[in-house]
Amino acid sequence: MNKPLRRIAIFCGLLVLALLIRDNWIQYVKADELRTDTKNRRVSIERYASPRGDIIVGGDPITGHATTTSGDFKYKRTYKDGPMWAPVTGFVSQAFGANQLENLEDGILSGNDDRLFFRNTLDMLTGKKKEGGNVVTTLNAAAQKAAYNGLKKQGGKGAVVALEPSTGKILALSSYPSYDPSSIAGNSSKDAEAWKKLDKKNNPDDPMLNRALRETYPPGSTFKVLTAAAALEDGLYTDADQKTKSPLPWTMPGTTTQLKNEGNIPCENATLRTALQYSCNTVFGKIGSDLGNEKMLAEAKKFGFTEEQFTPVRSSASVFSDNMNPSQTALSSIGQFNTAATPLQMAMVASAVANNGTLMKPYMVDELQAPNLDTIEKTDPEEMSKPMSAENAQILQSMMETVVDKGTGTNAKIDGVKVGGKTGTAQHGVDNSENPYAWFISYAKGDDGSSPVAVAVVIEDDNAVRDDISGGGLAAPIARNVMEAVIDSKK
Repeated sequence: MNKPLRRIAIFCGLLVLALLIRDNWIQYVKADELRTDTKNRRVSIERYASPRGDIIVGGDPITGHATTTSGDFKYKRTYKDGPMWAPVTGFVSQAFGANQLENLEDGILSGNDDRLFFRNTLDMLTGKKKEGGNVVTTLNAAAQKAAYNGLKKQGGKGAVVALEPSTGKILALSSYPSYDPSSIAGNSSKDAEAWKKLDKKNNPDDPMLNRALRETYPPGSTFKVLTAAAALEDGLYTDADQKTKSPLPWTMPGTTTQLKNEGNIPCENATLRTALQYSCNTVFGKIGSDLGNEKMLAEAKKFGFTEEQFTPVRSSASVFSDNMNPSQTALSSIGQFNTAATPLQMAMVASAVANNGTLMKPYMVDELQAPNLDTIEKTDPEEMSKPMSAENAQILQSMMETVVDKGTGTNAKIDGVKVGGKTGTAQHGVDNSENPYAWFISYAKGDDGSSPVAVAVVIEDDNAVRDDISGGGLAAPIARNVMEAVIDSKK
């Protein structure tokens, strides 16, 4: 080969090599970036070219699909009872993306998960259209309906979380006000207008806020359950009917401020049982101050405070501070100062007590299914922590049951069922100027002593008459209905 031809051949070879390197760079190095690029319309077209799999509750889908009549996208998502289930499903939208389960489990639902690779390859060879898999939840439809209807009837804002104490399964997860994810599932001007109306800037009720997982509230007197647990675990008190060292009045350490109780109630040197029954601020404030910030914080962390929870949807971290002085610790120990908790967190507190001191990790996805319903992944219950010994948990159960039998929580009574609970009315606003939050946490026990359900309810009602707001009055009836729904569904 003469010299000019050799040069041409080398040059052509270099061009081919450059093309191969560029092709491999695009296919392997840049593939994910190009695939997820928002400007890559082919990805979106492919995503909506086939129906998504379903989110399942109790064997029935709470999602569906519809054929679009215009544009490049063939299918869009639909939802059954969308506002009721929105805190569980989230949304998937041709225009606005996705969140919550629709986003976290998108690979399975869209059929693009790597675990479906061999099935998708086989379907491609046989000419079968790609299908999405299913997400099977732990939710109880009857409990969710009771929770949502209860909040809707109340008319304000609020949330409900129900757990199965022995496993951590989430049985109900409700937030109100809510929204219909179907209204924003498409890519039309109508969907854009619906999205605009849901935006917090235009809607102060913020219906897209998942109050069950993302909002933290001062827990008020429901936190006294955790303070009682700390007292028992530390050995400060060892029996529900042991008198406490609780003078009345009691001045918080380092201040001239007396901690007040609500009304004329028997709190002086009251037993733990009586103090929880009547919700004595002085008793539990002094317990927190006596134990100190470090011990109270340690117990709060055992129940899940200070850390985000993943269900798999993320839940905000609940707050119990460190570096507090004794008077701040006292206020925090009755659920005030800057203590704040999500409804999920307070359901976890009730659940751990009901489960004899063992806290199970909360979760809402039971299993992931392939399009042919084969199980791809199954969630196993996982112990998260042990905040209390079984003996101390049973002492606390007896105290919480007294609250429902003859204390502030009588509205949660269920005929033939042992119920334990704790009310809370949490201060809100500067100098308690705004309507307080109404709380109730509870559990129900079966004849065998096991607990099928623990519940937390919080109500924020700006329009209610202030004197009518109480955990026992507003929140306890909703908790009762949710517990009844779970119990009835197991019969």
